[in-house]
Amino acid sequence: MSAAAAALGVLPATSAVAAPHDDTRAEVDRLYEEAEQATEAYNKADERADDLREEVGLAQDGIARQQERINRMREALGALAGAQYRSGGLDPSLALLFSDDPDDYLAKAAVLDRITTHQAGELKDLQDAMRVLAQERSEASGKLGELERSRKAVASHKRTVERKLAKARALLNALPSDERDAYDRASRSGRSGVPDLGSSVPPSARAAAAIAAARSALGKPYVWGANGPSGFDCSGLMQWSYAQAGVSLPRTSQGQRFAGRQVPLSQAQPGDLVTYRSDASHVAMYMGNGQVIHAPYPGAPVRYDPVGMIPGATVTRV
Repeated sequence: MSAAAAALGVLPATSAVAAPHDDTRAEVDRLYEEAEQATEAYNKADERADDLREEVGLAQDGIARQQERINRMREALGALAGAQYRSGGLDPSLALLFSDDPDDYLAKAAVLDRITTHQAGELKDLQDAMRVLAQERSEASGKLGELERSRKAVASHKRTVERKLAKARALLNALPSDERDAYDRASRSGRSGVPDLGSSVPPSARAAAAIAAARSALGKPYVWGANGPSGFDCSGLMQWSYAQAGVSLPRTSQGQRFAGRQVPLSQAQPGDLVTYRSDASHVAMYMGNGQVIHAPYPGAPVRYDPVGMIPGATVTRV
């Protein structure tokens, strides 16, 4: 049974004519799984694009401040150069020779020497500032290039998700109406109710708050790339739920897998994150008594399911 089919549970019995369409349902399950993997790739690229936009903005602010500093330094140097020009700019020995008042000249020469020394320091500062500015511009250019690549990756992953979901829906629409209805019922049947969650209690107040938030999302639709509050994908539901508890989680299920301490499945407690498959492309929240809450896939709203719905569960305590 495929991962998505396991999440669905056993479909209601249908007539014998349904058998030829088993491959179609299996293909739909596979496409949903691949769409979920592409969704997580989309989320990762989108998160990186957001980070890069912020980094580029900060870099551009720094460049603007550095340019203003350089402009002020150039103005100061211009004023110093003007002062030198007005002072005569003669060779000191000749100026002393022609001076009517050697004491006055020596006083002016001492000031001029100080101006020249100061100007040399200002020139060095200006050169250093211009090198810093060139480096900042180079780094900003690199970030802009990476941002553009990330934007293209987002668009590519989005097209992949949309293509797989469209193909899955087309396959479902090609099924006889009774089978299609049975498939849709199986993806929604009685799973938004509260199962027996046992007597386990959350290990922390924040886990309890995240559980309350996740419960409030029961029945909300799966919307790929969404992190609430009106719709969710799998990692979006976890991120939103823990955000209500004041905890910031990574956007992707892969990132969420390492957002805390790993514990054995046998020691799972309410509020723990449960990631699935070797690539951690799906995530749910453990609720107790072998049950999780999650956003399964398009067409199936946020609901409870058994923790063993998909093989390869890994548990993370936030």
